[in-house]
Amino acid sequence: MKNDKTNVMRILDQKKVEYNYYTYEPDATLSGEEIAKILGEDTSKVFKTLVTRGKSGEYIVFVVPVNGELNLKKAAKAAGEKAVAMIKQKELLPLTGYVHGGCSPIGMKKVFKTFIHETAADYEKIFVSAGKVGYQIELALDDLRKIVRIELADIIG
Repeated sequence: MKNDKTNVMRILDQKKVEYNYYTYEPDATLSGEEIAKILGEDTSKVFKTLVTRGKSGEYIVFVVPVNGELNLKKAAKAAGEKAVAMIKQKELLPLTGYVHGGCSPIGMKKVFKTFIHETAADYEKIFVSAGKVGYQIELALDDLRKIVRIELADIIG
């Protein structure tokens, strides 16, 4: 396993935020559930980062457990939008700087309104992508909040 740091890890180091990181064989076809299994973690503690576009044209980021599906109606309500839709995969890299399967709420090219499913508050630590396929970071929600302005919301179901 390589020990090279991702941009996300460099941001966390710079802000002196405690985290653990884990690497696995990069495979963009792995589902979030499969990644949780590789990590030996409960799927409700491992989160995926989804990027949407609201009816207003604003981009909004949602971070949900890998065992859950983003509810677009609940997501729109949380974001104060009439509706939200997932962006096309080809839009992800130019917009965020991340590829599909390696999108992290930390270190995107721009600051977007970001919501995380309320169950994140139930755990001492949660997992999110470290910004590269094959890398995950584990950190406390309060530490994530030091880097990204996030709001808790009921956005799955």
